[in-house]
Amino acid sequence: MAEEKQGKVYLIGAGPGDYKLITVKGRECIEKADVIIYDYLADNHLLQWARPEAELIYAGKQCKHHTLHQYEINELLVKYGREGKIVARLKGGDPLVFGRGGEEALVLKEAGVAYEFVPGVTSAIAAPAYAGIPVTQRAMATSFAIVTGHEDPTKGVSGIHWEGLAKAVDTITFVMGVGNLPLIAQKLMEHGRAADTPVAVIRWGTKPIQETLVSTLDHVVEDVKKAQIKPPSLIIVGQVVNLRKQLRWFDTKPLFGKTIVVTRARAQASALTNRLEELGANVLEAPAIKTQALPLSGDDEQVISHMAVYKALVFTSAQGVRYFFSALKGLHKDSRALAGLAVCAIGTATAKALERHGIQADLIPSNFQAESVVDALKASLPVQSRVLLIQPKKARKVIPEGLRQAGIEVDILRLYETVLEGAHSQEVKEALASDQVDYVTFTSSSTVRNTIDSLGQEAKELLGKARIACIGPITAATCQEEGLSVDLICQTYTIPALVELIVSDVREA
Repeated sequence: MAEEKQGKVYLIGAGPGDYKLITVKGRECIEKADVIIYDYLADNHLLQWARPEAELIYAGKQCKHHTLHQYEINELLVKYGREGKIVARLKGGDPLVFGRGGEEALVLKEAGVAYEFVPGVTSAIAAPAYAGIPVTQRAMATSFAIVTGHEDPTKGVSGIHWEGLAKAVDTITFVMGVGNLPLIAQKLMEHGRAADTPVAVIRWGTKPIQETLVSTLDHVVEDVKKAQIKPPSLIIVGQVVNLRKQLRWFDTKPLFGKTIVVTRARAQASALTNRLEELGANVLEAPAIKTQALPLSGDDEQVISHMAVYKALVFTSAQGVRYFFSALKGLHKDSRALAGLAVCAIGTATAKALERHGIQADLIPSNFQAESVVDALKASLPVQSRVLLIQPKKARKVIPEGLRQAGIEVDILRLYETVLEGAHSQEVKEALASDQVDYVTFTSSSTVRNTIDSLGQEAKELLGKARIACIGPITAATCQEEGLSVDLICQTYTIPALVELIVSDVREA
């Protein structure tokens, strides 16, 4: 008899907003889950680690708007657990700090479903940290409390011990409290907290759209109303708030507050996204294209099996390297098949991709435009040499035609193709339409055309609302052919150069 699969529910703290603050164990649980049930405050970036076949269920709960009620969430956890599924229950912050993780665990315990707590980074500490406010500080604050700010103000008896809280604790953090801020400020002052006590209100803590307002207990209600600070926000009360002047670090990053759309293929987007995020940008990853392998024909297999007939092997992209070595492996070959060949890499990213396979490029043209590549190859190869060029299904003809005109024989091996991917086009449309996007980046002509296709009839109008940054003149020319105005064009055609160009543009604005 086959062993019955045992289900388990992981009650996971998804962190305070910055998706990179997920714990190693939390990510491991996401990666193996059959079902992921996630909350409003759990960043959607976390879902990138889900298995393609995992079932995703949104259970977001906002003030006065619940996608699923708590009892319905409980029923789902029990149902999937009893079916033998591995369930990742993603909850903002820590599941046991006002996250109702204990309530869900009791339901699972009663139903006989196995569960585990996976602690997370609570916003009560992380949001102040990202605002430059430590909750404790030697000689200033030796105690702190985390208090719900969501207590019903109409109930008869408060569960909060206001007198002790106001006088006995140095730093107080109120979670989900901006709606009850008038009551909170009033109660603290009534019970002995000085009216001039510093207060910070932090919205969307740890995210690139974080807002921080600093005030005092007697003025904070008026200041928050004037600044229109809304949930989700956190309130921190105490002298440690004054340290923000010296310790703020997150909202001083050069790209903080800027929203940038990355249209690069998903497999290539991480380097650009990571660098922009490190500099404080809010990145919308909206890959306009994705790459996929083309089936190998018999002729293709013959080419790969007889590499010795070529003088040089030319890679035009890191993706070409990836698919070439995948094809080699499929034919039970490895990098030894390249013995005796000169290897040319167009671009530093392509050269690095080759290094991961133990290959040092013999030639890396200093200028990554196709015309310059032809000149570099002509200078290094004798006439009547035979060259193998690795390209996608659709590619410019400049390199093969230029080499043939110089008397060099060229064979082309097309191992992959780029196709449209518009999965996030609606999100980008909405952000562009509401003037929330500062920059749109394009790293190839195909990303330009496919982004326009995915955005539809309104594409030119929507893209005209943001500054357009292109990795080089070829990409910029495609933008202009499509009727788009280009604001920034890299002179060095690399991701670091593109990022630096955007940083310089922000500084000069």
